[in-house]
Amino acid sequence: MHTRVDIVIHDWGDEKELMDVIYRIEEALRQLEGAANFYDPESELAKINRIGALHPVKISSDLYKMIESCLAYNTRTFGCFDVTIHSEQYNRDSIHSVCLSADDQTVFFKKQGTVINLSGFLKGYALEKIRSILQAHTIENALVNMGNSSVLALGSAPDGNGWKIGFGNQAESTDNPAEVCLYNECLTTSGNDSNTRKHIISPHTNRLVEGKRQLAVVTEDGITGEVLSTSLFVADSTLREAMIRAFAIKTIIEL
Repeated sequence: MHTRVDIVIHDWGDEKELMDVIYRIEEALRQLEGAANFYDPESELAKINRIGALHPVKISSDLYKMIESCLAYNTRTFGCFDVTIHSEQYNRDSIHSVCLSADDQTVFFKKQGTVINLSGFLKGYALEKIRSILQAHTIENALVNMGNSSVLALGSAPDGNGWKIGFGNQAESTDNPAEVCLYNECLTTSGNDSNTRKHIISPHTNRLVEGKRQLAVVTEDGITGEVLSTSLFVADSTLREAMIRAFAIKTIIEL
């Protein structure tokens, strides 16, 4: 992730207990980084990518859950969400090289050159980790912002009407509203914030998606939001409509 995390907690008591909550969140994020950071050569994920085609590799429960979810979402998004997109000689079947064993909690790659990149999934998973920590401490009103692209809103701001999230200059050139109000929801944004910053590869073309455009989606949880914002961004109109129906998506904002 390597991203800034801002947390606002409204109407909650003891400062010492609050700092304990923040510590628990920091520790949870540190553990996720150690497990699933694609760019950290010391991470669990990096180890899998190095030796996963040689023999099954035992992994942590968090990493297993993440990979398992990503395989399922690949099917549910009609191939638009693919964590093996950075594999050598990638094709639409690369993801089927990933084999999980629930019995011994291992992962194995059937094809040499297969790699998994969870960068388009990790922040959503982290938001749900943070949500569970906040709820365990009976915190009902909070706003969590990860890198201005993944937002979790619990309860309401002090005015009692959810949390208003603005899009700033991003919304000036569109017909969409300049802000959205979230209540126990997540807002996730994917795309290119400039014509030169291209970083999302389409599984259908195996090319970077061109152009300055972004897409935001409102969902009930951060994981689904992370998956759908990326999937809808790379999808053509037919696949986009299919996903909107399949996931019953109510709010999509084009930026």
